[in-house]
Amino acid sequence: MKTAHDLVAQAKLSVNEVSLNDVPHAIQDADLLLDVREADEYANGHIPGAIHMSRGLLEFKLSNDPNLSARDLKIVLYCKNSGRAALASKSLHEMGYMNVQSIAGGFDGWAQAGNPIAKPEPIVFE
Repeated sequence: MKTAHDLVAQAKLSVNEVSLNDVPHAIQDADLLLDVREADEYANGHIPGAIHMSRGLLEFKLSNDPNLSARDLKIVLYCKNSGRAALASKSLHEMGYMNVQSIAGGFDGWAQAGNPIAKPEPIVFE
């Protein structure tokens, strides 16, 4: 029986991971930057310009949004350290998306390299 680690390792053999050095160019060239972590992770900080679309709903959200149905969209996605992103990337390839990249090292690698982090503005009640 396979473990989650086994599935991630298998997925990484077939997905296109972009190195942290190449991430800025990949993001600039992308049509869509997706953060596939959970909502609380996204709220605690994310790559500027990223759209939150959790791994558990990714395929459904893409399938139900006509604006995201073009299979030639250039998509860059990431998670905490690249496991969920590898699984998501593999799934998107199986759905027919041709230009999907995942960020090697994920958000943790991005943040540890000193890159900018966006956080939602706090809600202020007066």
